Amino acid sequence: MSRRRKRDCRDVSGILLIDKPAGMSSNQALQQAKRLYKACKAGHTGSLDPIATGLLPLCFGEATKVSQFMLDADKHYLVSVRLGIETDTYDSEGTVVAEQPVDVSRRQLERALKGFVGEIDQIPPMYSAIKQQGQALYHLARQGVTVERAPRRITMYNIQLLDFDGETAEIEIECSKGSYIRSLAHDLGQRLGCGAHVSALRRLGVGDFDIAEAVTPEALEALDEAGRDRHLLAPDRALPDLPEVRLSRLAIPYLLQGQPVSARLGTVSGWVRLYADDGRFLGVGEVLDDGRVAPKRLMVPVDGGAGQAGEKAEKSVK
Repeated sequence: MSRRRKRDCRDVSGILLIDKPAGMSSNQALQQAKRLYKACKAGHTGSLDPIATGLLPLCFGEATKVSQFMLDADKHYLVSVRLGIETDTYDSEGTVVAEQPVDVSRRQLERALKGFVGEIDQIPPMYSAIKQQGQALYHLARQGVTVERAPRRITMYNIQLLDFDGETAEIEIECSKGSYIRSLAHDLGQRLGCGAHVSALRRLGVGDFDIAEAVTPEALEALDEAGRDRHLLAPDRALPDLPEVRLSRLAIPYLLQGQPVSARLGTVSGWVRLYADDGRFLGVGEVLDDGRVAPKRLMVPVDGGAGQAGEKAEKSVK
């Protein structure tokens, strides 16, 4: 009987900010980084289209437990919108479906953009990963099938026109989760009466993470293991908006068993970041109606020998 070989991987944990180049899919960026780190567990926090560049946060190990918070975070983009040409994908990768002359002034463009600021209902593009009746929309689109999509409520916090040469507009956008910049470009073209599509897109920020902190795949490849590890950020960096709660040494063992514990909360409510008295990040919890804190996403191991208990606690509260 042959002995089962142990996986050749590292229990590395942390958040890596990648500056994704154009032409690379989000999954390709993830798999390359996972290979370089020899990571046992990894995931990304929402994909970027292949034509898009910019900030792509990747999570390794225990940091995957906070990935949802980055999925739900606000986003910051720089987009080039080409007026006068419509494509089936709403971007430059698609097939041109209509062309019209452009007779739009900068003032008209700014007025049209202003109409998208605030809470709006946006219809996702057919070429998207949204599932309908268990099938991704882009699978249907590739078969030439178009289905009705329900509008989604999103928020465009800020839309700033940076430059306009009469055909291409450079626009900076801050928006909520679930926003499709391709749909915004398409809808802008419809409002202006000339059609439009995204010709280039760069993501500048995700929540509090900024592109200035990101590393390119090429630069990451050139580093040794220690150099790569220095680019990993602590998991709690993804949770700046959650209140911090410190737990006593007596409370931590009960927390690791999945039990709600008492804590000095003051007026804190909802989801919270949990720390030991010595500053160690324990994970994420939720304040209950009775004032106790219940574990929701625990980081393991939190201290020597606590990994197994923490893992059980994580499973018990999902």
